[in-house]
Amino acid sequence: MGHSFQKGLYSPSYEHDARGVGMIVNIHGGKSHELVSNALKVLENMEHRGAETRDKTGDGAGILVQIPHEFILLQGIPVPEKGRYGTGIVFLPKNTERQTAILSVIIEEIEREGLNLMHIRSVPTCPEVLGAGAREVEPDIKQIFVNGISEERAPEADRILYRIRKKIENRIEDEDFYICSLSSKHIIYKGMLTSGQLRRYYSDLSNEYFTSGLALVHSRFSTNTFPKWKLAQPFRLLCHNGEINTVRGNRGWMNARESVLSSPALGDIKELRPILQEGMSDSASLDNVFEFLVMSGLSLPQAMAILVPESFNDKNPISEDLKAFYEYYSILMEPWDGPAALLFSDGRYAGGMLDRNGLRPSRYTITKNGMMVVASEVGVMDFEPGEVMSKGRLQPGKIILVDTKEGKIYYDGEIKEKLASEHPYRQWLSTNRIQLEKLKSGRHIENSVSDFKRKLVNFGFGQEDISKTIVPMCVNAQEPVASMGNDTPLAIISERPQIFFNYFRQQFAQVTNPAIDPIREDLVMSLEEYIGAVGTNILTPDESNCKMVCLPQPVLNNTQLDILCNIRYKGFKTVKL
Repeated sequence: MGHSFQKGLYSPSYEHDARGVGMIVNIHGGKSHELVSNALKVLENMEHRGAETRDKTGDGAGILVQIPHEFILLQGIPVPEKGRYGTGIVFLPKNTERQTAILSVIIEEIEREGLNLMHIRSVPTCPEVLGAGAREVEPDIKQIFVNGISEERAPEADRILYRIRKKIENRIEDEDFYICSLSSKHIIYKGMLTSGQLRRYYSDLSNEYFTSGLALVHSRFSTNTFPKWKLAQPFRLLCHNGEINTVRGNRGWMNARESVLSSPALGDIKELRPILQEGMSDSASLDNVFEFLVMSGLSLPQAMAILVPESFNDKNPISEDLKAFYEYYSILMEPWDGPAALLFSDGRYAGGMLDRNGLRPSRYTITKNGMMVVASEVGVMDFEPGEVMSKGRLQPGKIILVDTKEGKIYYDGEIKEKLASEHPYRQWLSTNRIQLEKLKSGRHIENSVSDFKRKLVNFGFGQEDISKTIVPMCVNAQEPVASMGNDTPLAIISERPQIFFNYFRQQFAQVTNPAIDPIREDLVMSLEEYIGAVGTNILTPDESNCKMVCLPQPVLNNTQLDILCNIRYKGFKTVKL
């Protein structure tokens, strides 16, 4: 249990996970142990959202907090001032030989960046609270401390630590090794635990000197997957309730664009590739890309808006500048579509948002003493009516952000206005983008099909497909659904010709979620596609990135194809192969 190596048709790449998320923030940045304890209480009150086996093995639970500087000093660890060192929890194999080999790589990569591994602490744990399954695969848990960050390099500390961690991960291929986080601002405690076990397993979390001004918590209920210690959330910057149903395409495109990425902030990207860790869940992949964008210089809300855009159309109007922002980045980055409720933090900022579908609701409460609580449901914390200043819900596609240094809450309107005005996106699109549906050729192109019956045979359409599916759809607007069982062979191994669509199957999460398509859900879904030069760098905003042709849908009729083949506009040219 806890391992998901490739076996038969099973692949860890299909893994999705979820379920309960929560966040507590002292808006003014005040740190206390009470906040940590309350965050754990929020997690424990969402225990019904997590999963556990009969032997009390949890699917996963965790907490992200600010680094408890005073607590670390009280452990006798002589760390320098805040921001001048990094720390993180590391899962290691219990085999001494393997552990020694891993630690030697860690030391080597830290020293290559001009820093030092100053201390390795054995994190106190209580294995007795674990279920039998979790205890069987329990890692050796260490906390590492990295120092040597000069005053000049302190503003770049997290970026340096990110480079170190990525290079370590790319060198070590050990299923039992995982770095939960490595940061100068925050730290993550997590594991294959239930919500109620986290506090008892990690005794650090109960120490009165263990303080923080913010906390994210997560209770995991994986969808059709195996539990693992490293798949517990929060991940490096975010935690997620829901599924990323577009994850296969997202991963494919992210891997494809790695070769053209360049980031002045991160230096040589080749040393950090692959950006996506293999064998992880959909949430982990989203976190990988989110973290990469942030470490490349994007703000938390900008990276989130690019990855998880909001819906905009006649029924969901937004400003023209913001619309141009989303349209520009839709050319460069495909949306990571949920359902998803996302909470995120880098140790200073903490925020939350829903994806545009809005199918994983979250609510927030702001108290008069400057606390904000966000969670998957109400009732996770008790407040007297007089304590509450305001409350509301996270809205689809909208972001809320707290800056604990400035003591300020930023709402979606202010955030998006700043993002939309950063570059002249409207001008760039107007100058460079072509919208195919607005072009007219003046020529009439014949759309009839010759030798129609033979083409039906060639493409696998049978009499039943026509009479029982296509005709009822056209005549009565009937759904292509029947109640008979499907015991036919898979299309790819069938001896008979098959329709193109028979080669596809819905994923588990698509079947169990409400139907989403551009007809029933036109508020949040579009079939627009772009065609043109690919291979642009998403990290460098430039008008040349949007020199593309926008197609209203991926299937073109003969007239549209004729226009596309003869474009001589805005510097475009086409070649027939």
